[in-house]
Amino acid sequence: MRHAGASYLGKHSETWLSPAEIEVEQQVSTLEAVADIFDGYRLAEAWDEMFAAPGKPRASYDALVSVLQPMDPGELRFRADQLARVFTDRGVTYDYAGEERPFPLDLIPRVIDAIEWDLVARGVRQRVGALEAFLADVYGSGRAFDDGVVPWRLVFTSEKFRREVAGIVPPNGVRVHVAGIDLVRDENGKFRVLEDNVRVPSGVSYVIENRLAMTRTFPALFAEQRVHEVDEYPSRLLGALRAAAPHGVVDPFVVVLTPGVHNAAYFEHTLLARLMGVELVEGRDLFCWRNRVYVHTTHGKRPVDVIYRRVDDDWLDPMQFRPDSLLGCPGVINAARAGHVTIANGIGNGVADDKLIYTYLPDLIRYYLGEEPILENVESYRLDDPDVLAWVLASLGQLVLKPVDGAGGAGIVIGPRATAEQLAVLREKVAGNPRGWVAQRPVALSTSPVLVGEKLAPRHIDLRPFAVNDGSDVWVLPGGLTRVALPEGELVVNSSQGGGSKDTWVLAPARSGQSQRQSLQAPVITARSSAPEVVAIGRQSGPDQ
Repeated sequence: MRHAGASYLGKHSETWLSPAEIEVEQQVSTLEAVADIFDGYRLAEAWDEMFAAPGKPRASYDALVSVLQPMDPGELRFRADQLARVFTDRGVTYDYAGEERPFPLDLIPRVIDAIEWDLVARGVRQRVGALEAFLADVYGSGRAFDDGVVPWRLVFTSEKFRREVAGIVPPNGVRVHVAGIDLVRDENGKFRVLEDNVRVPSGVSYVIENRLAMTRTFPALFAEQRVHEVDEYPSRLLGALRAAAPHGVVDPFVVVLTPGVHNAAYFEHTLLARLMGVELVEGRDLFCWRNRVYVHTTHGKRPVDVIYRRVDDDWLDPMQFRPDSLLGCPGVINAARAGHVTIANGIGNGVADDKLIYTYLPDLIRYYLGEEPILENVESYRLDDPDVLAWVLASLGQLVLKPVDGAGGAGIVIGPRATAEQLAVLREKVAGNPRGWVAQRPVALSTSPVLVGEKLAPRHIDLRPFAVNDGSDVWVLPGGLTRVALPEGELVVNSSQGGGSKDTWVLAPARSGQSQRQSLQAPVITARSSAPEVVAIGRQSGPDQ
């Protein structure tokens, strides 16, 4: 792919391009010479995020490739090792197979241009709006069920439905304060929704830490990029939590409720509490009295108005759910019902994460919002129809089967890669509990160059944009978490399955009268000189999802 002595030559328009013209530009943008770092890089049988064809980067990657071109692979490896040590020192680690490891961050960022990000952001906002309306219906009037859009039995048979909170109406109507909507790009480069996460979605701390690490470890990459910053997230989240306070509360007291230091996402809990400037508490720090929640302080008890909980429903209130839980606070549900405290995200949101409900989301968007879905689902099949079930059981080797209440990639069986023994076990499970499974068409997730040793190789990726809902607006963090399946050919990207991540760059739109290339010249992001100090503490898997 490299010609000795050649220099970077890109094809760029000197005028503002329409979306259609940009697509054409992406197809014809060429790189006459690519440096050693790309020697030997071979496109996989999937949509490649960086290259439209061998040696032909997509337009949004032109500037990035020009910076990477002269770099030595050994230098990248050295910087990657440095970054891993920094992550270990700062506690940016995760538990994998019982071993505490630095969270893998690949040094090659993922780039999304302004036009495409606008589509993603609008689609995520639309999705959150429909999920909010659905949850209000589930725990309220239920008109979508009466109108036959979704059968009631799907809700009543969902393990995440919490009839204990039926009738509770949040002060500002928000149940989905934070959402993580998982997207994949299919074989044609089209973004599709893989699943919704509106219980206690995690991973935003890696977005913040990845950007901080990249600006410090690899500042040269940002020299010619107009990249949206991501450090607005804590203030947006705090604003949404304060807006959710009970009626009449002028200056709400907000806390982050964590299961404790042994939880896999404890680093995220501490980071968000610190950046928002609120108290990080455990269940033992809270108590209820006369349907109000209080926290023990050195100055006595203090009333709590909003709890941003990172504890799953089952563990939140031993009076209502698991009586053996020591992670929550007895009586907190009654306090919420009395309107004296707001719990974010809402209890019972997991029913909207059910992957059978996911198959109804396009219809729910049309029903509640009167709009066509902006982002399509992956093709999915419900197994409640006997004919569909029979077809799926006969075609397990060509489909992906997922538990409807699964999280973290657990329980997924990718038929084309499964053994005969695995398919036999799966067939028995699915036949015995069709309600517990959903089938999907296998999607060849898009790939992106990843540093493996001292070479670049394609690895499959997804994207989790984070949305924050304050009741008047749904704000989408520009970037989100790009997760990487590090083993060759692997399609499961979750960190619990050994995955890593990339810094996700959303490019600012070009100014009037500028070309897309010219718009990259003025940087809008610089390396940070300081960051919150976080103590490294060992963690293990817990109830947070």
